[in-house]
Amino acid sequence: MFIGFDYGTSNCSVASMVNGVPTLLALENGQHYLPSTLAAPTRDSVSEHLFRFSNIQPSDATGQQLLRRAMAANREEGIELHAEDLLFGQAALDLYLAHPQDLYYVKSPKSFLGAMGLHQVQLSFFEDLVCAMMANIKQRAEMETQQPIDDAVIGRPINFQGSGGESSNQQAEQILRRAATRAGFKRIEFQFEPVAAGLEYEASLTSEQTVLVVDIGGGTTDCSLLRMGPNWRGKRDRSDSLLAHSGQRVGGNDLDIHLAFNQLMPHFGAGSLLESGLEMPMKQLWNPVAINDLSAQNDFYGQRNLAELKLLHKEAQQPEKLARLLAVYHDTLGYGIVRRAEEAKIALSASPTYHSQMAVDKETLAFDINFDEMQQALDTPKQQISKLVREAVSQSGEQPDVIFMTGGSARSPILRQAVAEVLPNVPLVSGNDFGSVTAGLARWADVVFA
Repeated sequence: MFIGFDYGTSNCSVASMVNGVPTLLALENGQHYLPSTLAAPTRDSVSEHLFRFSNIQPSDATGQQLLRRAMAANREEGIELHAEDLLFGQAALDLYLAHPQDLYYVKSPKSFLGAMGLHQVQLSFFEDLVCAMMANIKQRAEMETQQPIDDAVIGRPINFQGSGGESSNQQAEQILRRAATRAGFKRIEFQFEPVAAGLEYEASLTSEQTVLVVDIGGGTTDCSLLRMGPNWRGKRDRSDSLLAHSGQRVGGNDLDIHLAFNQLMPHFGAGSLLESGLEMPMKQLWNPVAINDLSAQNDFYGQRNLAELKLLHKEAQQPEKLARLLAVYHDTLGYGIVRRAEEAKIALSASPTYHSQMAVDKETLAFDINFDEMQQALDTPKQQISKLVREAVSQSGEQPDVIFMTGGSARSPILRQAVAEVLPNVPLVSGNDFGSVTAGLARWADVVFA
């Protein structure tokens, strides 16, 4: 059996073909979308759990070295792992929100796969993270279908997040392929996520069109300009139909991060002053919410940063705000702050104001955000997305007949307006914002594995 597998930055989903129609499979409590999260007692628990309870061997000598280190570290800490200690999806998120300081939690490891300058052991650990998540999803899908699943078409962005250009793309795809192989998939193909979304839209067409697909995912925005229609449907060689691609690290996570920084981090010291009159260093307020930037997270939560945070607290004109920032450090609250921003972004798409609360140390902070404040906070990612649309059209030298917007953030009225302003005379249509990519991947799997 084959599936289309959207290993997403925010959510994961899979689909199979049933009577010629893509059907998303339930993965958690009847839901089709599993949050891309993992929680474990410690960082070292991931590799040992994969080996001990999933019987998945390391792929090379570096992986074996990582496993030995992990098992030794867990023994030294007196940690005895159990099968239920590794959590995924909403269960992992719920545990993190309840006990952020007591576990290892990661969201969106896909965001890190293209990072340059990493040691082989770090790359091997990312492979273990992805493998654990993929093996878990494969198991859930097989329970749902009551069939073994051997083959998968996995979605990938035009450009993974990373500074290495094509080197970042190759590194990330290699990690995904190795992880998927270890998770038990036998035949693995990749397809660009916006192309997959376009394939799902194409299934509804009765005539030929030139379609600009704008896929605003959790980690990236990708644009593909495609010739589509009945004459192309089902063809394996579509090279002549692919007119242009553009993609960049700007997605739903970036919207949440910018909103968190602009509207929430002032409660933690952003924009405040030191006794010297200098403004608080921006990186100390940006790094904790930059959850898609591995170096930023390491810099903020590293042991060496604690002394600097204590010094800033001592020299701050508003020390109570820096006390909250210290609580963010000690209790690993960065993900929780971004989560509040994400909730605000979703709510403000339908309501002019949003109110939320968050427990920080021994106080409860109240946050109030309105639509205009969100619009101002999201100006930078909005401009980046507009630039990607222009780039795709410019590359092809052709105007699209229609714009197909999809992805979790495609519902945002701010982003829809941004795209419409670039191509004001082109109709803008939508499909299943969360499921179009997955369905298109299943359609492509039906072509390549038939």
